[in-house]
Amino acid sequence: MDRPSPFIIGGRWLKYWTEAGAVLSSVGLFEAQLSSGAFQLLGMAELGLLPSVFARRAPGSATPWVAIVASSAISLAVCFLGFDDVVATANLLYSLGSLLEFAAFLWLRARQGAALKRPYRVPLPLPALATMCLVPSAFLAYVCAVAGWRVSAVAAALTALGVGWHGAMRVCRSKKWLRFNTALAADHHLQLQDAPPAADRV
Repeated sequence: MDRPSPFIIGGRWLKYWTEAGAVLSSVGLFEAQLSSGAFQLLGMAELGLLPSVFARRAPGSATPWVAIVASSAISLAVCFLGFDDVVATANLLYSLGSLLEFAAFLWLRARQGAALKRPYRVPLPLPALATMCLVPSAFLAYVCAVAGWRVSAVAAALTALGVGWHGAMRVCRSKKWLRFNTALAADHHLQLQDAPPAADRV
């Protein structure tokens, strides 16, 4: 029987310490990802993109417990998929999101140019920007092309769910079926309007 490398190098004690370290590392990675997702939901709720219930914090620790519960439920639902499918779906969604960001970046530069107010401006003309985005877009397109039908179906379902959720939130906001935080969203919009022209920034 083949023995693991830690057992061969340091004996049984190193094997156990290596396994314990791997378990604790996985737990820490999961906690970091869970916290990141929870605070993203918290920020979206504070900006009025999600109902204000996601911005609720625990009285003692001030942790966004509603957002944590929602992130945990999503993580548990993903556990029913295979590991390879989860990785492939995550890569496909990341590739689609990056392609959308590149397209929006080039479209905004072509349509609005220096008139658009934003904190920073890339000091390159439009043809150079298109060339800069071409190489990573080619790799991202390859990732999308080699994805299997099951991964593509899951990604399409999640994309449709996201678009439908956005529309549902707009309807709930207009009909006042749910409570949204509009103060921070209005303040954020005013800050973008009051920002100096992009030509003054690098």
